[in-house]
Amino acid sequence: MPFTLIRGQFHVAGYSPDGDSIRFKPDNLELLERLENFPARVNGRGHVQLRIEAIDTLETHYSTSGGTLHQPLDVALQAAEALLAFAGITDVVWNSNRTNIVSANDGTPGYILSRAVEKCGRPIAFVYAGAPDEEDGAEIILDVGGLAGSYNRLALADGHAYPTFYNGLFHDLRDDLTLAARVARQANKGVYSVDATQTGVDASSLADLTERSAVLPKLFRRLVDYITETGTVEGFKDAMELSREPVFALRNQNFTHFDSFIDQQSSTVLLTLLPEELVFDEMPERPVGAFAELVAEENELVV
Repeated sequence: MPFTLIRGQFHVAGYSPDGDSIRFKPDNLELLERLENFPARVNGRGHVQLRIEAIDTLETHYSTSGGTLHQPLDVALQAAEALLAFAGITDVVWNSNRTNIVSANDGTPGYILSRAVEKCGRPIAFVYAGAPDEEDGAEIILDVGGLAGSYNRLALADGHAYPTFYNGLFHDLRDDLTLAARVARQANKGVYSVDATQTGVDASSLADLTERSAVLPKLFRRLVDYITETGTVEGFKDAMELSREPVFALRNQNFTHFDSFIDQQSSTVLLTLLPEELVFDEMPERPVGAFAELVAEENELVV
């Protein structure tokens, strides 16, 4: 199935972009109606927030019941700066704690290739800077060659993001993005300079998760949701088993659940497969924050 090419501009002033999400103003909002699954959420400025396909960068401001948390901030902010630079946005002025952009020379030209919108109303996009050769609204068959100019591939090649794949991503594109990520890992770039996804993170306190060690952000979010709700990492894997988050393991071609690849020994938590060996389910019927709610309910029962 082809992607729809949508021309527009990137905007960050008044927003809190990170390394894998940015606001985009389509030249023609009607093109968003072509996209599958859910309606795009367009704000009063005509902007939509994008979810950049196949990547997940370290969290700069993740909200939990215990407050707003981040992963190792210097590496997380490097990813945000890389996205701004890619989009051609200059003269960026952040607020004092670097969570919101006060002003910037934005409105820079770019385009996306998208087929669908996820449940939060964000178009799932391959992101490009500048003007395309094709017309606005063109139907594009994206191949490996077409990935070369995308931010998606650049972010993985430079180590700014972990590969995070979902159902629906074509296998040839996934394989090329995997290659980019593995080269970055071998070179110890970006997140891989502090990565503990497979070696293990000490979750006895939040400090290792937020200040010292990087793990796949999907795992980080589950961990801090659990720890801030319960006050401990004890029982985390059991809670993940109850959550039953669908995943497909590429190594053995097996449908199972995320907890199957989480190992917990006392307070040390790790993944037993590389991130690029997993394909996650969008879980379109499951509300955002469902795991945090499950943990809260279980915690109330224990208390």
